[in-house]
Amino acid sequence: PLVSGSRSSKTFKPKKNIPEGSHQYELLKHAEATLGSGNLRQAVMLPEGEDLNEWIAVNTVDFFNQINMLYGTITEFCTEASCSVMSAGPRYEYHWADGTNIKKPIKCSAPKYIDYLMTWVQDQLDDETLFPSKIGVPFPKNFMSVAKTILKRLFRVYAHIYHQHFDSVMRLQEEAHLNTSFKHFIFFVQEFNLIDRRELAPLQELIEKLGSKDR
Repeated sequence: PLVSGSRSSKTFKPKKNIPEGSHQYELLKHAEATLGSGNLRQAVMLPEGEDLNEWIAVNTVDFFNQINMLYGTITEFCTEASCSVMSAGPRYEYHWADGTNIKKPIKCSAPKYIDYLMTWVQDQLDDETLFPSKIGVPFPKNFMSVAKTILKRLFRVYAHIYHQHFDSVMRLQEEAHLNTSFKHFIFFVQEFNLIDRRELAPLQELIEKLGSKDR
């Protein structure tokens, strides 16, 4: 028999842990506590006296872990055969380039694209010069632009799941989990203006719907 909860513990990539006892860990705990209050608009706001870069770093790691888990639940449905291109509906197709290993965008299947994407994000998160975990180590000058690129790319995984795999998500009874995670993500990127509106177009209707429920 399928043990309940065994599916959802399957992540696509290893989870990225924030070191316990660190200030970032305290921030993560703060974020989790305010999320529990149910008011997502408030939960994403920069806590008083905190450093914006650090707040964005902690949340970016958290979103990576959430998407990692959500995608992990549907990997068996996202195959070379079912998803031969990385798309978010018929009008949006993504080609992969990371600017270093792959400079010219390549057309690839969704599982391949998402593997490239999540590996790339993981490498950024593990880079201590970009995401310093030690107290007092400053964030680099280009931190904001790196964080924006990470979040822009993570959005594409949500977009692919919603457009191509929502039926599987519903069958697994994961849709509440997916919607809450995505809503948190959208409120966060809106609060700090981190993703260009054009990039959000594939899920525009959903974004408007989620936002209107909260006014």
